[in-house]
Amino acid sequence: MATHPGPDDVATPEQLEHARGLCAFVDASPSPFHAVEEVARRLGEAGFRRVEESQAWPREPGRYVTVREGSLFAWASTPRTAADPAAPFRVVGGHTDSPNLRIKPQPDVTRLGWDQLGVEVYGGPLLTTWLDRDLGLSGRVAVRDPAAPGGFSTRLVLVDEPVLRVANLAIHLDRSVADEGVRLNPQQHLAPIWGATGDAPSFATFLARRLGLGDTDVLGWDVMTHDLTPSGRLGRVGDLLAVPRLDNLATCYAGTAALLHAVADAEAADAGHVPALVLFDHEEIGSTTNRGGFSTFLPAALERSVLARGGGRQEYWRALAGSLVCSADMAHAVHPNYAERYEPQHTLTVNTGPVLKVNAKGRYASDAPGTAAFALACEQAGVPMQTFVSRTDLPCGSTIGPMSAALTGAVTVDVGSPMLSMHSARELTGVRDPGLYVAALTRVLAPRA
Repeated sequence: MATHPGPDDVATPEQLEHARGLCAFVDASPSPFHAVEEVARRLGEAGFRRVEESQAWPREPGRYVTVREGSLFAWASTPRTAADPAAPFRVVGGHTDSPNLRIKPQPDVTRLGWDQLGVEVYGGPLLTTWLDRDLGLSGRVAVRDPAAPGGFSTRLVLVDEPVLRVANLAIHLDRSVADEGVRLNPQQHLAPIWGATGDAPSFATFLARRLGLGDTDVLGWDVMTHDLTPSGRLGRVGDLLAVPRLDNLATCYAGTAALLHAVADAEAADAGHVPALVLFDHEEIGSTTNRGGFSTFLPAALERSVLARGGGRQEYWRALAGSLVCSADMAHAVHPNYAERYEPQHTLTVNTGPVLKVNAKGRYASDAPGTAAFALACEQAGVPMQTFVSRTDLPCGSTIGPMSAALTGAVTVDVGSPMLSMHSARELTGVRDPGLYVAALTRVLAPRA
């Protein structure tokens, strides 16, 4: 975490530890593929055993994690829940992806002496925030591998150095931007520059050399840009955090920490329910993919856990009937320069607690039982709870919550943590917020009797 300008008495030692932990986690997770590997690594250090979807899942009690590309599911069973396949689940869910610029399949362009790459806009980024930033590259690459099934395997790639820049147009050449702001055409104006030699190697060759492979060994990629500025504290007393990809790596971090706390809690471990964490890719583009929130990933993982413990469909549906899914994403703190955009009775502030999210049209899945479950979790954690409702005259965003509710039938609640600048290349939250978020989600997974 970058050096902060103020004292450490703006938060408790535990909150400061989580602030540092969030910053380190985000900086290690520039792509969804890196995020799930970082979560799996942290869980592995705590005794979670990795199992593949292609394997038979273990029946014996234990801690387990499985990965489907950019998505992850982790759960823990005890002797009590291993002997009861109808034991209900308590699930915290989030997503690993964030809006950014992604490299096209045939990206190489040389134009007027500049070497550029073609990109597609992923999700709904605030495009102007990507201008004139030093950008790196991250993601995964499919490479030729005759020994692997299908003749190929995938490898992570990380270029954590300034290789790209989306250059702004000088104000002298378009003075209207001073009054009207920048107007960007995604096709025309977002191609980043990565050289001026006129003879740059192809992007495929660049990746191959980075990975120590032959020029023809790269078969495909899911590669994206990321901002290189380190996460760190901000403000005159260091009470804020400036972090990229808060939406929704803040939940990935908090959910992981909450699961680790829950399985370490001896009282909760014998509570008769199965704590679980699910992190989906592709939430920012609608979730209708093989690993999104509207895929088979969560229902299949829950059912396989039941089957591995000796249950069948009857036990699976019994388990779901008693389960809670907590869809956790970020929430809009009130912006002092745009107060008219917020519902005046439901404004949020940073550093004052996690958020219950409600929408009467079902854009959030929260209902009275889910609300009660989260309110009690916050009460048991000793943290205040805020409530968010969008203005009635503005559209409301959505999350994985409604999809998870529809696919499982479980009681579902949408929650979050307050922030500013959502979908910017860099976002803003409070230094206390990660710790408050972890505390609340821990009690979601490990409620006190």
